[in-house]
Amino acid sequence: MEKFPLLKDFWEFLCCLGRYVKYRLARVFYFSEKIKSEAAARLYHQRGRYTRPFLHGGLAFLIVVGITLGPMIIEENFTNPWENEERAPISIFSNPVAAQMETLTLISAKPESEVRTYTVQSGDTISTIAEKFGVTVDTIRWENNLESVKAIKTGQKLKILPVSGVRHKVARGETIYSIAKKYQVDAQAIVNWPYNSFANDETFGLAVGQELIVPDGIKPKEVPTAPRFYAQAPGGGAITATGQFVWPTGGKITQSPSWYHMAIDIANKDGPAVVAADSGKVIVVGWPIPWSYGNRVIIDHGNSYSTLYGHLAAIYVLAGQNVTKGQTIGKMGSTGRSTGTHLHFEVRLNGILQNPLNYLK
Repeated sequence: MEKFPLLKDFWEFLCCLGRYVKYRLARVFYFSEKIKSEAAARLYHQRGRYTRPFLHGGLAFLIVVGITLGPMIIEENFTNPWENEERAPISIFSNPVAAQMETLTLISAKPESEVRTYTVQSGDTISTIAEKFGVTVDTIRWENNLESVKAIKTGQKLKILPVSGVRHKVARGETIYSIAKKYQVDAQAIVNWPYNSFANDETFGLAVGQELIVPDGIKPKEVPTAPRFYAQAPGGGAITATGQFVWPTGGKITQSPSWYHMAIDIANKDGPAVVAADSGKVIVVGWPIPWSYGNRVIIDHGNSYSTLYGHLAAIYVLAGQNVTKGQTIGKMGSTGRSTGTHLHFEVRLNGILQNPLNYLK
């Protein structure tokens, strides 16, 4: 280097440039992490209240960018090789494949969310109609103010709710808790119905005049045809008949599995301990998105099964920790989208929700 002073100066310049670039990159990463942390903190604020506006705003921005820049990108980068070619018109009548595609109708498998109208056909009974739409006889009878199960006639139009229960129009002064008490259900069941909306998602505030679906609700002063039965969950750690899982906690099962809530809710105002249903490795701890679960723990049992424990008041394990069957992992609570102290318990097989009662009975 001493024989080539110019080379030495150049080397020192490169080192100085490297240190400068490293400093600048560090500053950029620091500010980006700071902005990300502040954004995450705002999204978590008030139980994730601002998450939905953030996502909707981001999607709107992408749509605006796509509409603005899309035509320019297509015009600049894509050309039509047949632009100057003469083409014969194509008719679906001369193309059987196109004709088949033209008449194809895709029917969604997603259950209905709105109240439907059904015209009674000859030979129909309330029982056959209820079976056809997957609701109870009482649901049809109460919604249509029928005096008895025989009070229908051909051509009559019936309103059919999307789920067994009752429909309620909110009056002044009513709350989700008073409505739940009126129809003999747990308030959490009303919150869990995915198509019920609230004026305030944190407090479950209601607007006068809005309609709510009350799943499994019983109309006041009415005796249901098939009385509802609430199962009692044994204490946490109780061995099941199958020997696969133990009950994660003790209390009353206030909501059973359904297509929109493939889990069980176990309520207990005393807030007992929650235990691991089987041995495994803790893979999720805390309050990540979706915020509706609140504080939750997810355990991977290493055999394609995993379990989720939601709405916890306290968590006693860490991510990456191995736990044994029956080990205490937390305390029942009411965090997230919850109306009272209870445990939301899920069983998944290869990531697909299963009916927990099939494993806990």
